[in-house]
Amino acid sequence: MALSTHTHTDAEGHVITHTHEVHEEGHHAHGHYHSPEEKKKQLNRLSKAIGHLQHVKVMMENDEDCADVLMQLSAVNSALRSLGKAIINEHMTHCITHALEDGDTKAVEDFQKAVEKFI
Repeated sequence: MALSTHTHTDAEGHVITHTHEVHEEGHHAHGHYHSPEEKKKQLNRLSKAIGHLQHVKVMMENDEDCADVLMQLSAVNSALRSLGKAIINEHMTHCITHALEDGDTKAVEDFQKAVEKFI
């Protein structure tokens, strides 16, 4: 296994230099770089979804109306789908773009499988 160092510029204009392990098959082992701003937004979305879900638990413990519980669960599902879409977009914009530049078809295949499961 060898190392390969190269530089990319992300969508926000940040210059990113990183090193990948190159496996015997010639594939790079990609690390992940995520925009700190985007990561913060995604973590905030996740925190909100967790808060909604905790509220659903309290509602169920208090024997609140099932229709109200279902409405709150719907909000949680919507928040998680929205977060998933944001993660897909971020990954395609950065990680998959870099993988394609490096000819790392395994990273693309793995991502396709993950998106299929998400959908």
